[in-house]
Amino acid sequence: MRVLLIGSGGREHALAVGLAADPSVDFLAAAPGNPGIAQLAELHPVTATDPAAVAALAVELAADLVVVGPEAPLVAGVADAVRAKGIACFGPSAAAAQLEGSKAFAKDVMAAAGVPTARSYACTEADEVARALDELGAPYVVKNDGLAAGKGVVVTDSLEVAVQHAADCGKVVIEEYLSGPEVSLFVVTDGAAAVPLMPAQDFKRLGDGDAGPNTGGMGAYAPLDWAPDDLVPRVLRETVEPTLAEMRDRGTPFAGLLYVGLALTPDGPKVIEFNARFGDPETQVVLALLATPLAGLLQAAATGRLAEHPPLRWHDGAAITVVVASHNYPGTPRTGDVIEGAEVPGVIHAGTARREDGALISAGGRVLSVTALGPDLAGARDAAYALVDGVRLDGAQFRTDIALAAVEGRIKPLEARSRR
Repeated sequence: MRVLLIGSGGREHALAVGLAADPSVDFLAAAPGNPGIAQLAELHPVTATDPAAVAALAVELAADLVVVGPEAPLVAGVADAVRAKGIACFGPSAAAAQLEGSKAFAKDVMAAAGVPTARSYACTEADEVARALDELGAPYVVKNDGLAAGKGVVVTDSLEVAVQHAADCGKVVIEEYLSGPEVSLFVVTDGAAAVPLMPAQDFKRLGDGDAGPNTGGMGAYAPLDWAPDDLVPRVLRETVEPTLAEMRDRGTPFAGLLYVGLALTPDGPKVIEFNARFGDPETQVVLALLATPLAGLLQAAATGRLAEHPPLRWHDGAAITVVVASHNYPGTPRTGDVIEGAEVPGVIHAGTARREDGALISAGGRVLSVTALGPDLAGARDAAYALVDGVRLDGAQFRTDIALAAVEGRIKPLEARSRR
């Protein structure tokens, strides 16, 4: 199988690792890729959000399967353009990708499908914002309606901060705050059949103890031994299947990766958000534990044959990823710093580049996702932080408490506590 991977971040490097390991893949290209992906795939320059350019490259490379990693190309219609050339593509249409492209659209779909989620209001005017904030109360949850690279959400007790974020964004969705541990569930789907992957948990705040500003994610781990045993079947029944049915009814079936962000509230799991692609950094841990060949799974979804795919197989143990970020992230990151110790197995490249002299340098906010496996969470934590200790990047930021609460048994679903 000849595979073309679109994207250049940590998620795409993790996907490249999985695709390259699939024995059915005899050619792997990536566009535009990064220095880590370059060790696994043939790189090609392309503007990932240009549907015609991506489709032309897929034709030129005689690709059997195109895998679109990031959300912006999906919303721009890259998957539509590739499929119009007769090439299988893993990723939803532009119309279906609005589940991530517009928070208001996603809320409308959830309401129509009866999906458990937070009460919310879509607002564009200051008086609408004021009324919504007053009714829903603190903590205030204000979400940019459009794509914001994982940084368009503010959760705050400050009314002033909430109002300012709404003003900065223009159109926003204001929601009630959902209490409880958060869980990420990836679901591979061809629009009808749905295959869940292993749930994971990520860490959005910059600092230890969930302090500091929101980020695109500072680490993740799987499996979630503390999660309710019925979590995945319940979410499939209450959320995924009704959402897929609603999308089919609208004439815009969703085929690709449906990311379900959940809060395990006292009333059960409720949806915080949908994404239309693999999440970063949860992808790094989930794919590290997946024993089933990745390309075959994604091709089955892309060609409408997911119901025929064998059950997924998983490695034993646990996986943890720790994000190493640039100085000043999530503000404007400092770039161009030399990175040492990052070209070893387990270090996933996200925001990296090559200098003319060949040196590896930082080129974004989240620079690396350092990922390790272990027999259990404690072992995976030790292995991941040992890898982090081997990385040298001036001004680097990383959390030291990824999965620590789970290792120490300090995390429990509110739903489970309420029954005692």
